[in-house]
Amino acid sequence: MLLGLGTPSVAAAVRLVSSTVASAVVLHGKPPLDERVVAAARKSGAAVLLVDPSVPWSQLANVTQTLVNGGTRTGDLFGLADVIAGVVGGPVTIEDQQSRVLAYSYRQEDVDPVRVQTILGRRVPEEARRALDEFGVFTHLASSDEPIFVPKLTPQLGNRLVAAVRAGRELLGSVWVEVTGPVDAARSAALVDGARTAALHLLRSRASTDLERQAEADLVIRLLDQPESADVARLGLPSADLRVIAVQAHAGEGEHGAAVLAFQRATAGFGWSRPGRSALFGNVLYTIIPAADDAVAWVRSLVRELPAEATVLAGIGGPAEATQLPTSRQEADECLALSTGVPVVYDDAWAQVLLHRLAAVAEAGRLPTRGPISNILRHDAEYGTQYATTLRAWLTAQGDVRAAARELNVHPNTLRYRMQKMSEVTPLPLDDPDQRLAMAIALQITR
Repeated sequence: MLLGLGTPSVAAAVRLVSSTVASAVVLHGKPPLDERVVAAARKSGAAVLLVDPSVPWSQLANVTQTLVNGGTRTGDLFGLADVIAGVVGGPVTIEDQQSRVLAYSYRQEDVDPVRVQTILGRRVPEEARRALDEFGVFTHLASSDEPIFVPKLTPQLGNRLVAAVRAGRELLGSVWVEVTGPVDAARSAALVDGARTAALHLLRSRASTDLERQAEADLVIRLLDQPESADVARLGLPSADLRVIAVQAHAGEGEHGAAVLAFQRATAGFGWSRPGRSALFGNVLYTIIPAADDAVAWVRSLVRELPAEATVLAGIGGPAEATQLPTSRQEADECLALSTGVPVVYDDAWAQVLLHRLAAVAEAGRLPTRGPISNILRHDAEYGTQYATTLRAWLTAQGDVRAAARELNVHPNTLRYRMQKMSEVTPLPLDDPDQRLAMAIALQITR
């Protein structure tokens, strides 16, 4: 990759590619590209990447270097898979705890359909995972370092030799070798050695990833609390059209394990390949995401990465500039409080958010304690009448007696009688639009 610095023109930078080993040119700028640049790119066969001018060159260089280094580390794990395959004698995959593929050996010819699906989908198919679970493979991996031979369980899932990848007592993943049948002790021992080496690779990768996650989380929290003191460009995000997503994940009474796992999944992979930037604050996962991205789809993809038994609640704040992220976070928190399993988006739920805020005001005792609604509620509580429900229906129907009666499943005359008796309990200024609005709000937040 060639950084186009110090060249007399953009087109000249693109033309440089033909005399170097670079395959792409990175330019500061915004679309559309000048026709001369497009022509030069086509002639040289170069890819042209446009980067927002607000992103410093130094940051871009760091991103490029991280990609190169990250590829080297992943390559080491792939190389290890090749070594294990050669010693044990069968195609290999190295997987994490959720059966997602981290690396696989180069030679995968004559493998069964499940292995093909596993590599193409980057994780073990759910049907195969259930069969392995029923056989007891995952229970064995959780408690033993000894390899386990798994015979052919289905027509699509052939023999496997499996060993746990462990650091101390912590299970990091597993190594899977497709074999023709049971293997001798020497090959089993070689697999154990390979699994131990894989553990070192995964620990090294995790240490680096943990530092990156912490740096990302610190920046996200600063943006959500004091955006004026944080640089959104350092996270690779635009300075406008952002949203905050608030997520809570539960998988047991009083446990935060699901929340931590959600944070790990949200920050998995190289940062600039992910749409959002995340931080775990208490038991809430906050993610800042460009508003142009589908926030609901992002939440659903996160849910798919979590255990099936996890309960996930999510609230999505409205669009905001970087300096308005605290507001979007508050909206996300309030939408989260309204969530019952389906992500709640502020754009669609602002009315419920408003009523939720007013309900909080009412619970704090900051609403008037006297007035027509208070009088009606006290009368209902004391005499068992249904005046509050009746008035709410009348106001919702905008004074249409027949529509309100249908809503309550009563005769229109019954509703008229109730309205008349209500006026004897307390003055009802129904001709005043402000009074009607205030009564409708008060009834809504006290129901």
